Amino acid sequence: PLDDGSKVIIYFTSEERVDFRTLVKELASALHTRIEMRQIGVRNEAKMMGGIGNCGREVCCASFLTDFEPVTVRMAKDQNLALDPLKISGICGRLMCCLTYEYQTYLDLKEEQVSIGKKVMTTYGSGTIIRHNILKQTVTVELEYGKEIELKSTDIIEAIKSEKVQKKKVSKAKKS
Repeated sequence: PLDDGSKVIIYFTSEERVDFRTLVKELASALHTRIEMRQIGVRNEAKMMGGIGNCGREVCCASFLTDFEPVTVRMAKDQNLALDPLKISGICGRLMCCLTYEYQTYLDLKEEQVSIGKKVMTTYGSGTIIRHNILKQTVTVELEYGKEIELKSTDIIEAIKSEKVQKKKVSKAKKS
């Protein structure tokens, strides 16, 4: 028995609302203390239990995340992840929390990229952007003769900037 006036808090998860009033009364009389039952969500359960995520590190919710922000499939799509539920779900069975805090970084890095389908000039010749690697900050360019090359984004962006400058000069000349 816990006669020190403390209380026991029992956390549980359930899909539906559960009435534990009888159980709480029996536990309180057996333990001689206050009993509190709290229903929590699966994300909170994962936070309390801890564990190892798909990445091999401690789950974000248990290690450093304090708030659970909404996570959407759109976030996984924008990060070019396979939309396989087994690959984008955390140990709680919901979409991985890390998709949220990495999302803005992906958007920022993606904004700096040249659009897929855009024609560009490279030191290897002209071609079309066919793929991005956001984290490596590279693009894959299919050259006019069919060969694919991977280049740093900054190399391509510099070439695009000079094209934009030329276009501005042409449009100013037309106005004159």
